[in-house]
Amino acid sequence: MDFYNILLNAHKGFGYLEILLVTLFIIALLATMFGFSGKVNKFLKKTTLFTMIFFHVQFLLGIIMLVTTFTKGLNMGEVMKNAALRFQYVEHPFSMLIAAVLMTIVNKKVKSNDTISIGVVIMGLIAVGLFAFAFPWTRVFGA
Repeated sequence: MDFYNILLNAHKGFGYLEILLVTLFIIALLATMFGFSGKVNKFLKKTTLFTMIFFHVQFLLGIIMLVTTFTKGLNMGEVMKNAALRFQYVEHPFSMLIAAVLMTIVNKKVKSNDTISIGVVIMGLIAVGLFAFAFPWTRVFGA
């Protein structure tokens, strides 16, 4: 088994865990917003922290895989013409980068404030939306 396949399997495995963490994050975010009058609790802090950490781990694994692929001589002109390759090598990494940055900001806001604002909720939902858009559902779960 070569280095790329090890990274690919780790990236896929962490992807399943990330789906679970994103689900817990959404539940904690909405429960805090609507159930606890906006007061941040430990569950929201922990789920936000772990979701952010795994976003970053996934992103680093993906970037290493991307660099490994491009060093093998991938032609960018052909990538941009093919929708599947464009999703895999352009849209997926860029959307996940933005989602990781937004989750980092949300984590900082949740950690430093006693109450949650609607802006933080919207930012968290945008991060989750980008994650859902960029996640390769058909490749992971089949079509």
